[in-house]
Amino acid sequence: MRKIIAIISLVLISVFVNAQSTYDPFRDSSFMHDFIQISGTLLAVFLVSSFFLSIIKMFLDHRIKNRMIDKGVGENVVSQFLQPGKKETTNTAIKWFIIFAGIGLGLTLIDLFQPFGIHSLAIMSFSIAAGFLGYYYFTRKSEKQ
Repeated sequence: MRKIIAIISLVLISVFVNAQSTYDPFRDSSFMHDFIQISGTLLAVFLVSSFFLSIIKMFLDHRIKNRMIDKGVGENVVSQFLQPGKKETTNTAIKWFIIFAGIGLGLTLIDLFQPFGIHSLAIMSFSIAAGFLGYYYFTRKSEKQ
């Protein structure tokens, strides 16, 4: 009974709040332009910085491995040090592929179901969530093997 009252209250509150607002940010073209421009800039900065960080990490890992070999550390220690990096790199690449495939699917669905609006955000959210779910099932399957 409490759940039903809570759900009805939330629905009524959202209707009352929506009735008082006349400004719709998703129909304001300048807001959407600024939102897309800022989001695109942040995404580009993130992708470029993560690319450079991964290159630096790979370079420093290579230097550490070479120094370990030069110092004469045992082969079993070096092989144990090399193993996690290779699997981690493979899983990271597959993770990004699955996530970007979900984003691409979401953008395709948004393009098919125009006009743009709040449902576009819902489609994108579900597509990204499906990508993460696919990655979760992939990691679970790979851990069992």
